[in-house]
Amino acid sequence: MSSKKYLNINVYEATQKRLKFIFGEFDNVLVAFSGGKDSGVLLNLAYDYAKRHNQLDKLGTYFLDYEVQYSTTMNYVKKMFDKFDDIKRYWLCLPNSVPSATSMSTGIWIPWEKSKKDIWVRSMPEMDYVINEDNVPWNYQPATSDYQVQEDFTKWFSSKYGKTAVLIGIRTDESYDRYRAIKSNNKVNSYHGKEYLVGKDDITVNAYPVYDWSVKDIWVCNGKQAFPYNKIYDLYYMAGMPINEMRVASPFLSEGLSDLHYYQVIEPNTWAKMLGRVNGVNFASIYGKTTAMGWKNINLPKGMTWKSYLKFLLSTLPKQTRKDYQKIFKTSIEFWDKKGGVLDDETIKELKEAGIPLEIKGKTNYKTDKKAVVFHDYPDDAPVKKFRTVPSYKRMCITIMKNDHTAKYMGFARTKAQEEKRRKAIEKYSKIL
Repeated sequence: MSSKKYLNINVYEATQKRLKFIFGEFDNVLVAFSGGKDSGVLLNLAYDYAKRHNQLDKLGTYFLDYEVQYSTTMNYVKKMFDKFDDIKRYWLCLPNSVPSATSMSTGIWIPWEKSKKDIWVRSMPEMDYVINEDNVPWNYQPATSDYQVQEDFTKWFSSKYGKTAVLIGIRTDESYDRYRAIKSNNKVNSYHGKEYLVGKDDITVNAYPVYDWSVKDIWVCNGKQAFPYNKIYDLYYMAGMPINEMRVASPFLSEGLSDLHYYQVIEPNTWAKMLGRVNGVNFASIYGKTTAMGWKNINLPKGMTWKSYLKFLLSTLPKQTRKDYQKIFKTSIEFWDKKGGVLDDETIKELKEAGIPLEIKGKTNYKTDKKAVVFHDYPDDAPVKKFRTVPSYKRMCITIMKNDHTAKYMGFARTKAQEEKRRKAIEKYSKIL
């Protein structure tokens, strides 16, 4: 992993150099626009650059519509599409599989699902650049994951128009995972050795021109350049939301549950429709900022261990959901007992001081200074600062209470069984249509 390196130019100038390379290298430049502050700045920057250099014919943008979104956001997106009517535009309204942490029985929800048309939060947009289930130009299956749909769309776009750079407004200071993804020295698909370019296939490359910007840089740029921006951020500010927590993504992601109640304050009409649209929304709103949604400091019921409490929580779940969690938890127990995971010296010291038995296996084959650790007796709790990195029955309880069906909280990726389940759901759904 490479460390941060500060240059003698500011982030705006650095991005202009990246845009110069991108527009000179690729036949097309396609901006992934979410309606948020980062992608909004990126779209404005790309448009201004293309206009200054007579390259608007290369530029395009797309917006993935999740149906349940603030009307303020939708007004901003439409304003931007109207303003930039001299570039290629695509507005995707598709019944994709979208992660949801509001329900105990399922980990997804599907916007724009035809069978739910009578309870859609919004009507289907009717602009001529809208792509919906009836006019998809690539091989699309309903219930495809939203991330896969974006990749399928961008690859279709490059196959139609030629070599394409897909501009994505990701900033690495938002999370360590984003920083690691862009700055990793071990990437096998980097394009021309440039860390902000990642190849998806021979003619499709993801580009991250503002990866080194801070949230302050974004707002300074908006102010100095007088760029139009989503006014939902003004409403967030007036509602008391911290600037680093402001987001416009799908509201049902686990990361956004603590902010779900803002819909009630900012757009009560939208909130009223949401209640009947997605399972568990009201509960998630009420308890999203409390221990009931799985914060680390949840209180254990009297007379129970975390292991016995886990058994109780599992008993409250639907049969298939319970089996899915049990399989994940069994995998975790066996992994930490036989292979072990890596922990830093500070965490190991905290565990020893807490009297939790562990075995240190020393260095690992991974490129890390952390040590491999095994737990032959799976801990009931782990009273350490980096709680999420250490296995425990308490962590399992939190995973259930967060409705985290893929155990992302525990560091799991989607399993092959879950992928197969999703594939079968797609097949079943397509036969119904």
